[in-house]
Amino acid sequence: MSAPPPQPDSDRLDRQFAFLAEADRLKSVLRASTLCDASRRENSAEHSWHLALYAMTLADQAGTSVRIDRVIGMLVLHDLVEIDVGDVPIHSGNGEAHGSQKIREAEARAAERIFGLLPRDQAEAFRMLWDEFEAGETPDALFAKSLDRVQPVMANVHSGGGTWKTFDVTWDQLQSRVGSRIERGAPGLWAWVKLRARGFFSV
Repeated sequence: MSAPPPQPDSDRLDRQFAFLAEADRLKSVLRASTLCDASRRENSAEHSWHLALYAMTLADQAGTSVRIDRVIGMLVLHDLVEIDVGDVPIHSGNGEAHGSQKIREAEARAAERIFGLLPRDQAEAFRMLWDEFEAGETPDALFAKSLDRVQPVMANVHSGGGTWKTFDVTWDQLQSRVGSRIERGAPGLWAWVKLRARGFFSV
C-alpha cells in the first residue's frame, strides 16, 4: 500500500495565492504606450509578458555571461510595483518623471508590500531579483533593461510614432533616455532599432 501524499502547507499556499491575486491587478494598469496596431494602450501585464517573449526571442543578442532565465524572471517581476505607483512614462515631464527620487522611493515601498505577501523565502528571492534589475549593474540586469527600453520603441515604430508624438520627444531625448540604455546591454539591438526609429524625427 502506497503512502498517502504529503499534505500541502496551507499557510504557504495562502500566501502564494494572495500574491498571485494581487499580481492580477497589474492587468488594470495602463501604460502610455499603445499596442503595435495603435488600437489601444497596453497594460503593464501585457508589457511584462511581451518583454519575457523578447528575452526568449532575442537571447542571441545577449552577452555570453547573461542567463536568460534570470532575465525573464526580472522582466516578469519588474513592473509589479506599478500596482501601487502606476506607470510613469519615461518621456513625461510632469515633475515626477521616470527615475526621480520620489518615484524610486514609492516603488521600493510597493516592492516591500507586494513581495511581502509571499512566503519569506520567495519574498526575499523575488525582491533580490527586482533590486538587481533596478540597480542595472549586472550583465543580466543590463540586458533586461535594454529590452525594457526596446519594446516601447518598436511599439512606437509600428504605430506610426505613438508616444513620441504625444510627448513631443526629440531625437536627442530618445538617444539619451533610451538609446544609451539599450546600447549598454545590447549594442547590436540599438544599432538595428535606431535605423527604424530615426525616420520619425527631424534630425
